[in-house]
Amino acid sequence: MVLLLGTAIFAQQASVSDSSNDSVTAKRVCAMVSRFHISGKPINDEISAKLMKRFIKQLDPQKLYFYKSDIEQFEAEKDQLDDKLAVGDVSFAYNAFDLYLQRLQERMDYAQQLVDVDHDFTVDESIIVDAKDLDFAKDQNEMNERWRKRVKYDLLNLILDDTELAKAREQLHKRYRNNLRTMAQTEKPEKLEMYLSALTHCFDPHSSYMSPQTLEDFRISMELSLDGIGAALRSEEGYTVVAEIVPGGAADADGRLKAGDKIVGVAQEDGEFVDVVEMKLSKVVRYIRGKRGTVVQLRVKKEKNNAMEVYKLTRKKIELSTSEVKGKIIDTGERLPGKTGRIGVISIPSFYRDFRGAQRGDENFKSTARDVRQVLYDFRDQGGVDGVVIDLRFNGGGALSEAIEVSGLFVDEGPVVQVKQMDGERKIHSDVEPGAVYTGPLVVVCNRLSASASEIFAGVIKDYKRGIIIGDTTTHGKGTVQNVMPVSNQMFSFLKGQDLGALKLTINQFYRVNGDSTQNRGVRSDIVLPSLIDNMDLGESFLDDAMEFDKTEIAPHESLGMVSPKILDYLKQASTKRVVADKDFKETQDEINKYLKKKNQKTISLVEAERRKELSKDKEDKKKEDEKKDEAADKDIFKKDHYNDEILNITVDYMNVLKNMNTVQR
Repeated sequence: MVLLLGTAIFAQQASVSDSSNDSVTAKRVCAMVSRFHISGKPINDEISAKLMKRFIKQLDPQKLYFYKSDIEQFEAEKDQLDDKLAVGDVSFAYNAFDLYLQRLQERMDYAQQLVDVDHDFTVDESIIVDAKDLDFAKDQNEMNERWRKRVKYDLLNLILDDTELAKAREQLHKRYRNNLRTMAQTEKPEKLEMYLSALTHCFDPHSSYMSPQTLEDFRISMELSLDGIGAALRSEEGYTVVAEIVPGGAADADGRLKAGDKIVGVAQEDGEFVDVVEMKLSKVVRYIRGKRGTVVQLRVKKEKNNAMEVYKLTRKKIELSTSEVKGKIIDTGERLPGKTGRIGVISIPSFYRDFRGAQRGDENFKSTARDVRQVLYDFRDQGGVDGVVIDLRFNGGGALSEAIEVSGLFVDEGPVVQVKQMDGERKIHSDVEPGAVYTGPLVVVCNRLSASASEIFAGVIKDYKRGIIIGDTTTHGKGTVQNVMPVSNQMFSFLKGQDLGALKLTINQFYRVNGDSTQNRGVRSDIVLPSLIDNMDLGESFLDDAMEFDKTEIAPHESLGMVSPKILDYLKQASTKRVVADKDFKETQDEINKYLKKKNQKTISLVEAERRKELSKDKEDKKKEDEKKDEAADKDIFKKDHYNDEILNITVDYMNVLKNMNTVQR
């Protein structure tokens, strides 16, 4: 049955059972949001109007498809969506999506014609960058003009990238065809997920509805394992292409499937092949994944000679080691002239935990705290380290329990985080295990994308004066706790055993032990280093409907005395001197200035000569950046560059300050 769905441009009539499922799911999600979301807000006309705007923006963020008349038609229902959801009516989502696909088809047909038109790149005209400065097109003439400039802009970008005109046109034809093909294959569960998530996002940015497939992806990210063949895939011009073979997986052990090969068909065991050319990547992945020990057949078009081959692979458990904790010891004398010391760097990409494995009592279930503990033991077994750097850059968070346990590896005992529930009750979560695994100098590195559990850990280290925080001005600013709850209701007996997905819902706010929420404001760095990402609109404060900063009572905790204003002043001054004199940091500042100038641009010129002048310097900078990337090992957890070297410089300075303090105290 699945094989026949998702290929037509317009949605098919839903079956009764599908509609019943959608209705039950919608009603149950609304009931759960109203009952459990920490805000306590009702789903009313205000939420209804927000939902309509959010869903339309999700479909057409650049205002390139819907007409003003379409929006007026939608707005007639803006105060009714809450009432419809209450009775399980989600027809607005499917009707809006159908109209979107119709408009998309119209626009892609027109764009295909425009690609082959002779555009004049000497005419003084420009394209508006930010859709916030645009209204929806009032008629077809205005929409056609908008798309004339859009196609001209896309074509000019390819030409400026030294693509021949004929090749550029060919690429755009493919791009527009793929746009239409991908969206046309959006399945009903995906549409429902978009709509119900738009609803939950009206309450806060982190609450969402997860379809059964998205829920499975979420579990994989938390458990760092899945059952499959062990190949990273990408979509390229309608083909599913092998991007990388995962070490230790079934494909790696078999040895025949190679990066660059195209998967054109998939079959289960000895079943018939399904043609997956032009199929949406997420759907192809679902065919290939499966229960460990079962067989999947792949029809493969080889990259080297275009030969067609069939491989039978037995699915096995794949450990996603690229996302797990890793550690290494750096001898600073080899990287920093005149600086001596052994620094242990620990990279924590996320706070993962295999909850199902833990519940089953698996002896070796995946856990961030377990892996960090093991790395610290490895450092000790390799002769010890003089300081430790915890790298939390780009760590979006994860399990609250892991943040607490990891904190306990560096703090003896005491409160770690405070959690406030919907009824206002405050609960203090403490490190209950006596003793710390590592008690020496500690540096934590964060950026604007270090969020949630990362901020809990960074806050503990800062509030206990246990170590110093280095990085962007502040962290992401996510101070809320989500719980993943299955969407089910025993009242609906005919749905027993059916998976209706899950609701990831904000049910608590967390606070540092000093009483501050990390919400919106994040955890501020003690020493800020220049970075491009620090100047981007990243962080909770830039998200719509984000909850406000809040405070609660202080949870009594001790100061470990490893940080003081005097220590920080010394470290800041020493770092500033190095940064100001460093040519790479000067280039970073130039990049920041250039980015800020572009960020404030309202329009982009469509004059080729002007754009070439602007881009010539950008190409030089990109070439230098690519050369630097080639010099560094891509898989090095703490590659050698000016930013990381400055972190090491600060760490050595910090180690020496603490060492001198201890000597004086003795």
